[in-house]
Amino acid sequence: MSVEKIQFTKIEIKILKYIFKHYKDRYNARQLARILSLNHAHVNKLCNSLAKKNLLQKENIGNSIYYTFDYKNVLAMKFIEYLLSLEENGFPSWLDTLAYNLGKFRGHIKLGCVFGSSIKSSSFNDIDVLLVYDKRKEADVKRIKDSIRKAELIDKPIRYIEMTEKDIEKNKDDQIFYSILSENLIFFNAGKYVEVVACLR
Repeated sequence: MSVEKIQFTKIEIKILKYIFKHYKDRYNARQLARILSLNHAHVNKLCNSLAKKNLLQKENIGNSIYYTFDYKNVLAMKFIEYLLSLEENGFPSWLDTLAYNLGKFRGHIKLGCVFGSSIKSSSFNDIDVLLVYDKRKEADVKRIKDSIRKAELIDKPIRYIEMTEKDIEKNKDDQIFYSILSENLIFFNAGKYVEVVACLR
């Protein structure tokens, strides 16, 4: 396939990101259509197209074709890293102030993402944030958390889950941890996120 013919629609990107982040699961077109509120026939066509572009893998199980991300394809991994890096600037408008403040963690953490109800709807009660960092950065992280709280620019409480990379490995079989890693918006270091997903598989 020539480079000129490789184009992606917004829906293809949505499907691709969803399948990549849900790294423990595989989906057929009907399931994806239901989850993402899309037309089944259209999703089926797009999944086939993404498989032809060597981004998804197809597997026949019974009468259905199931799709998973092609985690072994180096170019596919580089492409998804690029797509996920765009999330840093693509937060919903109601989280603009949060996204700006979370930027203060840059240089002190290895990975940061927001998960939970705040990324899905503007009517949320609190904000859930995952911070992955080296223990040696603990004091810096605490100082930044305190400065965000004292500034009082964010009117909802922030609940932080803090981990080291070793903690990720220890929690890899935990269902709650899986839901954090699969339903989120990344605000720092998509490259590390892609690396984490590749290791956890």
